[in-house]
Amino acid sequence: MQFDTKIAVVIRTDLEAWQKLNVASFLSGGIAATFPECIGENYEDGSGTKYLSLIGQPILIYGADGPALSRALDRALTRNVTPAVYTEEMFKTTHDAANREAVRAVARADLKLVGIAMRAERKVIDKIVDGLKFHG
Repeated sequence: MQFDTKIAVVIRTDLEAWQKLNVASFLSGGIAATFPECIGENYEDGSGTKYLSLIGQPILIYGADGPALSRALDRALTRNVTPAVYTEEMFKTTHDAANREAVRAVARADLKLVGIAMRAERKVIDKIVDGLKFHG
């Protein structure tokens, strides 16, 4: 099945494994919260046990160094795609309001990005992530 939209997560490659997983989780939550239409139906196994729904389309995860991550952010914003962002400073906070304040305290050009996520038309996402490789 081909989707009209694409979800892409770009994560800085020099992070610790736990940080990469943490960033991908938070950013995917931002996509789910902003685009509830991408959430599928609840799951149920053959025994009738109920499970939560998931995002109903693939999430492509790319790796990037700092400059490539900033370039992807600029490309997204130039194409009117609002991404979810995660910055280094957010690793030091303990709650959602502190995360927002950590981002608000830094000008965009000075953000120490560790990840971004976005959902848009397939061709638009392809232009934003052009040149990036899947995270390995």
